[in-house]
Amino acid sequence: MGNPVGVETTALAIEGAGTDRSSGRGAVITRRFARNGTAIVGLTILVALIAFALLGSLFTSYDYKTPDFAALGVSPGGEHLLGTNDAGVDLYASLVHGLQRSLVIAFAVAFGTTIIATVIGTVAAYTGGWVERITLQSIHFLLVVPSLLIIALVANRYGGDWKALIVVLIIFGWPFQARVTWSLAQSVSEMDYVRAGKFLGLGPLRISLRHIIPNMSSLIIVSTVLGVVTVVLTETSLSFLGFGVKIPDVTLGSLISDGQSTITSSPWLFWYPAAVLTLLTMSLSLIGDGLRDAFDPGSAGGRRKRRARTLRREKAAHA
Repeated sequence: MGNPVGVETTALAIEGAGTDRSSGRGAVITRRFARNGTAIVGLTILVALIAFALLGSLFTSYDYKTPDFAALGVSPGGEHLLGTNDAGVDLYASLVHGLQRSLVIAFAVAFGTTIIATVIGTVAAYTGGWVERITLQSIHFLLVVPSLLIIALVANRYGGDWKALIVVLIIFGWPFQARVTWSLAQSVSEMDYVRAGKFLGLGPLRISLRHIIPNMSSLIIVSTVLGVVTVVLTETSLSFLGFGVKIPDVTLGSLISDGQSTITSSPWLFWYPAAVLTLLTMSLSLIGDGLRDAFDPGSAGGRRKRRARTLRREKAAHA
């Protein structure tokens, strides 16, 4: 039977011989990912940041809403570990909550857009005809709309509410991924096992869920992870322009936006949130690259890593 992953499937079949195909494939992908040092570094950083967001509030008696009028604009140290802003709000508490809110927005939007894009792209490719034409026309229209401007206006209209921001980011975030999903789903729909399912009378929903979508899992997973990075940067850009989440709520983007105005007098208000944002985007990018190489060992990154391992083994053999 045909398979859209070609050479990769052959390698997986050899490596996972004697095991169930899906579980064997998962085990091989996990081993590949675990051998990727940079991906593990990224995963470690992400876990540490999530732990900080969830447990960081246990290590301070202040919160991000209540100012300390006896400590206005103090530098890091003492009771205020990372200092305070000009209003006396503890930066450590604000950073914990800001990271929480940024992670919630990023993951909610990334998962929401992935689900919508996968369903719409797969249905359009499998159904074809007028459904496919209308879907593609709608996608192409949304792709040329100045989405960032509309997102900014809508978010501002609702007073910077983070829930409204999630909804509008999902609405304008799915078209590009749906276009990519449609393209791949078209190829998968022509495979022998999909045609066999049609011949046996399996319904479109069952064929899509059992055969088409699972064979696009690598694209879906990697796109979701990298989509989190895109959402974080988009939210930061909106907050920096004044259209993101508004006070009293905070995100990493709003903290950076507030800190840039006092970067000369109170640099800690900018650099600490900027450092956390950098670590977050870097860790997700490393994880995304690691997942791509694990799913597709024929990629450029996967080939480089195999060559590096081969060179190390050769050097060790000659030593």
